[in-house]
Amino acid sequence: MYCCRIIQQNMKKLFFILLVGISSITNAQSLVGGQNILKTNLSSDALNNYNLTFERSLSRFMSVSLSYRKMNKQKLPLKELAKQFIQNPAIDFDNFQIGNSAITAEARFYLGVSKMSGLYLAPYARMATFDLTVPLDYTYIPASPIPNVTLPAIPMHAQLDGTIRSTSYGVYTGMQFQLLTKLVLDLWIVGGHYGTSNGKLIFVAPNGTPALALTELKKTIDQTKTTPFNLTTSTTSNGIVTDTEGPWAGIRGLGVTIGLRF
Repeated sequence: MYCCRIIQQNMKKLFFILLVGISSITNAQSLVGGQNILKTNLSSDALNNYNLTFERSLSRFMSVSLSYRKMNKQKLPLKELAKQFIQNPAIDFDNFQIGNSAITAEARFYLGVSKMSGLYLAPYARMATFDLTVPLDYTYIPASPIPNVTLPAIPMHAQLDGTIRSTSYGVYTGMQFQLLTKLVLDLWIVGGHYGTSNGKLIFVAPNGTPALALTELKKTIDQTKTTPFNLTTSTTSNGIVTDTEGPWAGIRGLGVTIGLRF
């Protein structure tokens, strides 16, 4: 947590320097070169979370944009933070994998004197899909053919795969500047969104998996604490199904986006 505070402080300093420096250069400059801007978020690109945004001017003070984000499936980033929200010692966080994609639509209201320039306020809606692989290690005790004899526990491994989908709405603020004739810099300052989510994770048991093993796996999953999310797990003829639902929230800010106007 200390490292996170240091990073946040440095990012805030960087944003302040950028805002002051760029404002002095572009204070009297109007954006030129067309009604459209195509942008990519450099700060998310650094995390292998690729983003492309198309913005279209509607008037001097308003624009609309549509963006697409994609992160290929990879090991869980911020693993220690995730453990605070998903509490179950059976989950193998070292091999937990996640990927995501999202579509975001937004409207921007600019306070500057020229189109798509200066300080803005942007309400937005986002639909996101998260692709998950959740490995678990557990044990089960097989039934003994001999009365009053308990057999040793057998270690087992299971992998749940599935998706979680979220729909959320929010607002954020930022500043957009023109650096060169066609080059645009967009700084996301701070904002956030809130909505709902639901999903399904499935484990398909290998042939010959005992029913007792599936029952024990269900008990292991039921021990997961995911407040404020709700998990409902059931056994099927060939595995396990876990349904999830709950609120969805996120912070949007401290983003550095570069684009071309045309």
